[in-house]
Amino acid sequence: MKKIVLGISGGISFLIFLILLFTTNYLGHSQLSQTVADRWSSKKNASQVSCFFSVGSGITEDEIIDFEHTVDSALVDASVVQESENPGARLWADAYSADGTVSISTDKASILADAIGIGGDFFLFHPVKLLNGAYFSGNDLMQDYCVIDEDAAWQLFGSNDVAGMMVYIGGVPHIVTGVVERPAGRLAEAAGLDSTLVYVSYQTLNELGISHGINHYEIVMPNPVTGFAVNYIRERFGTEEKEAETEIVENTTRYSLLSRLKLLTQFGVRSMNGKAIIYPYWENIARGYEDILALMTLFGIIFLAYPVGLGLVFFCIWWKHKGWTMRDVRLKVVDKAERWMEKRREKQRKKKKSGSADSDFEYIEFEKSEFDDEPKQKGSPRIQRKEPKEKREKPADGKRQAKREEKARKRQARELKKEERRAKKGKTGGEV
Repeated sequence: MKKIVLGISGGISFLIFLILLFTTNYLGHSQLSQTVADRWSSKKNASQVSCFFSVGSGITEDEIIDFEHTVDSALVDASVVQESENPGARLWADAYSADGTVSISTDKASILADAIGIGGDFFLFHPVKLLNGAYFSGNDLMQDYCVIDEDAAWQLFGSNDVAGMMVYIGGVPHIVTGVVERPAGRLAEAAGLDSTLVYVSYQTLNELGISHGINHYEIVMPNPVTGFAVNYIRERFGTEEKEAETEIVENTTRYSLLSRLKLLTQFGVRSMNGKAIIYPYWENIARGYEDILALMTLFGIIFLAYPVGLGLVFFCIWWKHKGWTMRDVRLKVVDKAERWMEKRREKQRKKKKSGSADSDFEYIEFEKSEFDDEPKQKGSPRIQRKEPKEKREKPADGKRQAKREEKARKRQARELKKEERRAKKGKTGGEV
């Protein structure tokens, strides 16, 4: 009964481990801002890398443009070329952003909202849920577009179906291209999503609003060898001079098992940050999920250790009370191998005997008879069976015969020992 209870508890513990494992994988892949590489390349050979800059780092738009000009040459040096026949296909994509505030108004109302000034393919990396309309790109020639959240749409227009409507930012007209749903929940609110949010171009935020400077850059690019992308970004942005002002994260592997185990070793120390970096809301959410997944991994290890430990205990008990030894197994295997070899030799001897019997035929030539009325062709062969001869058997090889006798004696000795062991243990029956 005790063994049954332990077995059931071990099974339940293993089931909980599987649930935690699948939940961890699901939560990790549900963070769309961290899985751009999977969407970018179906071959899983791309990497997403993010850079976060401190408030006083002084990163400018021109520096980012200069960096973009070096990416293609770096990929060529790494023998990475475009294989797609689509002329519009790209090997890499990037985006940058800055935090700030803007005053946005219509004929009906005016609000002061938190703003993210974007550049590049920002919404490729952060596909916020659209309720109406479409995204815009920071690479567009015209920079008078904006995307607002549902809260801002209701305050400015009294509806969320406002794609194509006009708003004024700093007195300059802008077109609303879409309305998005602001992420909600405890983590989202703690990350800074607790007020109205609008997305504008970096140029608009820098010229018509209050900007805190570029604090974030990210790129998705080919990763021909492990660590190529993150090392290249670190060489450009994470130099020793800028190390105190920059933090580089490889998003592609941040939720992997190895990263989660490494995070457990940094528990308590990770929260201490001496850099003057203000993380954007999506990075705060990602770091929150890192902690949650690391904790789930710890519980998963504990729930896995219990059934594994039970299994080892049961195995040791079974091993201790088993009715055979490894020597018995070895002798059994050797015995079967010897019998198989003996059968094979017997088949070869039978084959040789049948071959010698078939060769007891000869050709006989009959000469022309004087009494034959019709002439017969001289030399006409005819087959005549020889009289069966007694086959001379070679005398048996003395050494081979002695070896066979020795094996037979050993086999008999083993059988006697097995019988003695069975008699001592009070057991009867078959062998291992």
